Amino acid sequence: QVQLVESGGGLVQAGGSLRLSCSASTRTFRSTVMGWFRQAPGKEREFVASISPGGGRTVLADSVKGRFTISRVNPKDTVYLQMNSLKPEDTAIYFCAADIDGKPLYAGTERYEYDYWGQGTQVTVSS
Repeated sequence: QVQLVESGGGLVQAGGSLRLSCSASTRTFRSTVMGWFRQAPGKEREFVASISPGGGRTVLADSVKGRFTISRVNPKDTVYLQMNSLKPEDTAIYFCAADIDGKPLYAGTERYEYDYWGQGTQVTVSS
């Protein structure tokens, strides 16, 4: 069982920045693919970013490329999502997810690939 706890969400004006954190309770964090997804009201949960177990590969959704960065600190069992130049359309609940069967240099983008999910943290961007 893996528990994921997100933090760092909040209300920010358009153009502002936020950094989300996700702390994982697992002894195998360094071999786990980590991802961020988001879900806006009335919409499907969508992929945002993912990072391979060692951090050597990252994948970003086209909608956030150039604005968001995903990173991880394995000794701290934590993954981060740095969000810059935020837009009102980034408003959503952001979820952290873990793929415990992840392979080196692999970073999945599909929801079904992830085994565990956090409760989510709300990000609201005002115009």
